[in-house]
Amino acid sequence: MSFKLDPRTKLFMVLVVSTIIMMSATTTFQWVIRIIITLIPIGLMIVEKKYASAIRFLVLYSAALILTFRFLSEESGGFVQSLLIGYCGIVVQFLPSIITAWYVVRTTKIGELMSAMQKMHVPNGITIALAVVMRFFPTIREEYASIRDAMKMRGVMLGGGNALRMVEFRMIPLLFSCVNIGDELSAAAITRGLGGKVQRSSVVELKLSVIDYAFIFFFTIAIGLFVFYKYLA
Repeated sequence: MSFKLDPRTKLFMVLVVSTIIMMSATTTFQWVIRIIITLIPIGLMIVEKKYASAIRFLVLYSAALILTFRFLSEESGGFVQSLLIGYCGIVVQFLPSIITAWYVVRTTKIGELMSAMQKMHVPNGITIALAVVMRFFPTIREEYASIRDAMKMRGVMLGGGNALRMVEFRMIPLLFSCVNIGDELSAAAITRGLGGKVQRSSVVELKLSVIDYAFIFFFTIAIGLFVFYKYLA
């Protein structure tokens, strides 16, 4: 099974998931909704063959849920238990949004995102910022890998009593690279006409499919039920 969701559908998923996790779940039904909308992007990662990320997120979220509801409670005492309660609470509360956003970033091409933004009539300032951000972090990761390999050749590695040298010879070059990469990506975005007044054309043709409408309908129902049982029931 293989299908690709429209970027607009993915952004709607991020909006719904982020809205739901900002509201506390107090009933079993609300927790079921939160768990389902968290498992959906994990399943979509598997469909997109992002197996490592899907398994990593699934294990982390499942472990936090099991510890929270099976072994921990607000009455748990001790320093370790208090740390676990805080850690698991943060993971359970914020990881669903992180999982959904990670899925969107890892499975959406820049051209598709730009075309979707244009169809939604998003201002150019926001579009350019998103284009730069989505290219920034992968570029930084590649730059850090290059710096790490160069430092390994010089014998500067984490551990072995040279942690200060690691910070000096890795983090400082990385900080300078961040500044240069940001300037270069901004210039590249403007060169491609993202800041122009004339509407840009795009080789990417986006169209909402039946699957997109099904996902939009499901997430709309999910947030509707969650709000209803939270404030109106």
